[in-house]
Amino acid sequence: MSNRLSFDRQVSIVSALTEGASIRGISRMFDVDKETVMNLGKRVGDACAVYLDERMRGLNCERLEADELWAFINKKQANCLPEDFKEGYGDAYTFVALDSETKLVPAFHVGKRDYQSTNLFLGDLSMRLNKRIQLSTDAFTSYAPAVESMWGTEIDYGQIVKQFASSEPAEQRKYSPAAVVKVDKSVLIGKPDEAKISTSFVEKQNHTVRMHCRRFSRLTNAFSKKLENFKAAVALHFAYYNLVKFHSTVRCTPAMAAGVERSPLTVKDLVFFSYQQ
Repeated sequence: MSNRLSFDRQVSIVSALTEGASIRGISRMFDVDKETVMNLGKRVGDACAVYLDERMRGLNCERLEADELWAFINKKQANCLPEDFKEGYGDAYTFVALDSETKLVPAFHVGKRDYQSTNLFLGDLSMRLNKRIQLSTDAFTSYAPAVESMWGTEIDYGQIVKQFASSEPAEQRKYSPAAVVKVDKSVLIGKPDEAKISTSFVEKQNHTVRMHCRRFSRLTNAFSKKLENFKAAVALHFAYYNLVKFHSTVRCTPAMAAGVERSPLTVKDLVFFSYQQ
């Protein structure tokens, strides 16, 4: 059991998880059962989710970008049976909001790529902010009605609309999508600065997630088997990203740049959170 490991050993294991090591690899490196690694990761991840929920309040973000990151639980959507959906199997999209200035991730949400999940994500984001913001997203159809539902006219909102070389469904299912041939910017609500309507920063954040959270690695067997484990892994990653990892652009942690924390936290702090729950 994870609580039988020494505290320092738990810190070492969680550090390996946050740097993208696989569960089986960690099991071999530290000579512990893989179930122990998974249980520890879930316990710490759940505690990180509670801490982030409490700390990411009253934020003064001004320019945010939002995007969705694909993964799957247990099996891909096309292989799921009707009873599998009750277990949360199939596609799992992680909605991510990123502050363009401080690089902070103030909110994220794991769900399906539908209006309900989009609405829950943006509703959670709206409650964490102090002021009117400029928001940029891609052209996913659920964003516009969800943004209007959450903010009404009290937001400056624009979309990036990408046109690909091929619009055939078969081309869009390939690992590498068709080449982008045109990018349009569309103003939907308010008066956003059109020069700053962009999803480039949050799309780069997707790359960071895939490098640090093994469950997002494509073309491998590193996918999650249970939805609750996946959610805990996502929370652990964003706690590490926001609170511990120095960002080269802002030269400190995103939480420090946003005024959420006065100093960087450590992986020891993340593990300690799990003892306070």
